[in-house]
Amino acid sequence: MSFVVVVPARYGSSRLPGKPLADIAGEPMVIHVMRRCQNSGADQVWVATDDPRIFDAVKSAGGQVLMTSEEHPSGTDRLQEVAAKLQLGDDDILVNVQGDEPLIPPAVIDQVAANLARHPECDIATLCEPITDVQQLFNPNVVKTVVDDQGRALYFSRAPIPWNRDAFSEGMPAALPAGNWWRHIGIYAYRVRLLHQFVHWPPAALETTEALEQLRAMANGARIHVAPACEAVPGGVDTEQDLQRVCTLLTSGA
Repeated sequence: MSFVVVVPARYGSSRLPGKPLADIAGEPMVIHVMRRCQNSGADQVWVATDDPRIFDAVKSAGGQVLMTSEEHPSGTDRLQEVAAKLQLGDDDILVNVQGDEPLIPPAVIDQVAANLARHPECDIATLCEPITDVQQLFNPNVVKTVVDDQGRALYFSRAPIPWNRDAFSEGMPAALPAGNWWRHIGIYAYRVRLLHQFVHWPPAALETTEALEQLRAMANGARIHVAPACEAVPGGVDTEQDLQRVCTLLTSGA
C-alpha cells in the first residue's frame, strides 16, 4: 500500500499563536508531529505551511516542506494545493495529519490509509473511538458520528447522536445507558480526486450549521469510511494547558 502524509501547519492560531513552533522537549511541535508521521508506513511525509519560520524549522530538522498559499479558506484546500504540486494521481491516497497532534500514534496513520485502500467505494476514510462519558456526549466541542452497517458515515454532529429517546427525555442523564456512541477522531485519508473536487464545492448548508467541513463532502455525495482507531489517540494541542500536558508527557518519555 502506497500513501503520502501531509501535515498542514499554519502559524496563526486564535488561542495559541505560533502553535506549530511551540517548544516541546526542545523541539518545535510540528517536528514532533512530522517524526510520528515518518514512523508510519508513508512513502512521503510533507509539511505544508504558509509561514517561512515553520518552513525553516522543518528544513533544519531534515524534513520535506512546501510553502502554500496564505489565502486558503480551509485545511482541505491546502492539501489540494500540495497534491497538485506533487502531481499525485487521482487514485493516490493522501493522509492529513493535523500539525497540533504531537502524540498521534503512527499505527493509526497506517490504519486510516489502509482502510481507504480496502474500500474502493469510499472517497475518504477517518477514525472514531467509543464515548463512555455522558459529559463528552453532550459536549458540542466533541464531534460525534453515526455509521451504517458497512462502516460508512451517516452523519457527523456536535449534538449527542444517536439520541436515546427514553434515557434523554428529561435532559442529560447522570450516566450513559448501554448504547453505541462514537467520538470522531480528526484524521483523514483522501483519494486525491476527491480533493480536486472539494475545492470547487461551495460550503454546504449542513457544514455551515455544524461548523464541520466533512459535511460538505457528504452533501456532495462523497462516501466516508469510519472505523474505531486501533490505538488510543491522545488529544491535540489547542490551549496553553494542552501544551503543558503534552510537554509533561513527552518529557517523561511518552
